[in-house]
Amino acid sequence: MLTFLGFAMIATFLVLIMLKKMSPVAALVLIPALFCVFAGKGAHLGDYVIDGVGKLAPTAAMLMFAIVYFGVMIDVGLFDPVVRGILRFCKADPVRVVVGTAVLAAIVSLDGDGSTTFMITVSAMYPLYKRLGLSLVVMTGVAATANGVMNTLPWGGPTARAATALKLDAADIFVPMIPALAVGLVFVFVLAYVLGLRERRRVGSLVMPGEEEPAQEAGELVTAGAGAGAEAAAGGSRTTGTGGGAPEADPAPGSGRDGDAFGAVQGLAPHRPTLRPRLYWFNAALTAALLTAMIMELLPIPVLFLLGAALALTVNFPHMPDQKARIAAHAENVLNVAGMVFAAAVFTGVLAGTGMVKHMADWLVGAVPEGMGPHMALVTGLLSLPLTYFMSNDGFYFGVLPVLAEAGAAHGVPPLEIARAALVGQALHMSSPLVPAVYVLVGMAGVEFGDHTRFTVKWAALTSLVVLGAGMLFGII
Repeated sequence: MLTFLGFAMIATFLVLIMLKKMSPVAALVLIPALFCVFAGKGAHLGDYVIDGVGKLAPTAAMLMFAIVYFGVMIDVGLFDPVVRGILRFCKADPVRVVVGTAVLAAIVSLDGDGSTTFMITVSAMYPLYKRLGLSLVVMTGVAATANGVMNTLPWGGPTARAATALKLDAADIFVPMIPALAVGLVFVFVLAYVLGLRERRRVGSLVMPGEEEPAQEAGELVTAGAGAGAEAAAGGSRTTGTGGGAPEADPAPGSGRDGDAFGAVQGLAPHRPTLRPRLYWFNAALTAALLTAMIMELLPIPVLFLLGAALALTVNFPHMPDQKARIAAHAENVLNVAGMVFAAAVFTGVLAGTGMVKHMADWLVGAVPEGMGPHMALVTGLLSLPLTYFMSNDGFYFGVLPVLAEAGAAHGVPPLEIARAALVGQALHMSSPLVPAVYVLVGMAGVEFGDHTRFTVKWAALTSLVVLGAGMLFGII
């Protein structure tokens, strides 16, 4: 009964948000509350929610102060050179923009924190997507998938959890997986190239100020939107023609189709009063020190961002009214993301508290045919896709993985292979509604979570299968 209710609750949630019948916050709260009553445990709903909130409170605190910190860094101009550099590289070519998104997300993912990766990636790439009129779900999908592959780094979380659960060395799990993960990352870059070609066919290419008009290899040239605003954005450059086709998902409001100019993107306007060029190297050093401290785990991440945000505000905006203005400017993002995290606490709290997660996992493991015993590494890899999507990493690696490893050991499959196979689902996991970082991604990009899910899940699942296939081919799994 609990198994059926668990799957039904998740399916109901996904269907309602993808059909846009409910907002993610409302769905995360009301649907699990309803199913908790169906399970006959409505009297314990408060306990489940408080337990879930307690577990996610550090994450919410981290996201709140991380948004303030990176918001201030964007305000003062820390990432402006990155945006200008990417703009020069991309040359207003949609293919380069999408590939650049994947590369930037993969590089920034080296810090091991998905929220940081998405904040920096969206801050740098969002103005380009707005100006060129590219579909923002392409940006969120590529960024999430690239980050998912890189999330397997030993300090990213899943590898450490697998090592702890099975009492193995993290290096023994991760290092042999590098070739398979590299294949997965290359696949993400190829996917980004293909998606970029689709976007180029749809919107064409934009002639940037000071550049010679490119060859019209993909049809006529188009501006990033219609009307005088787009013409002004291009600096008066001459463009003609129309793009072909429709995007897989409509860009979010304000995604560039409204004719907004690059300079109208307030966060990165070139002459905004919040710029602090004299403090650039201080801010760069502070950010580098913050990321280094995160990787070295000198302090809990929420504490690091709390200290970093306080220091950044104090040094860059020493006057109290200016500090209040900066906090107010980012309050909407903070409220949206923190609210989503606490709403997700209801969902995860009910899943865990009622025992739905355990029953679902036991049912899936029990459904594995006896003849598949010698192939438990492959089974683990395949199960890691839905299980890490429908439950937290803690639930999968500490609750399900030991059972899978025990079943594999009975058939002579080494626990190291089981642990490596358990990592392949991370590309899909990063777009799970139970991952707080994904709400930072879609929130900053102005993309509906349902649109992101509908677009990303198939590509992320395919990436995970590519990693699994490469691992099998190389004899790693």
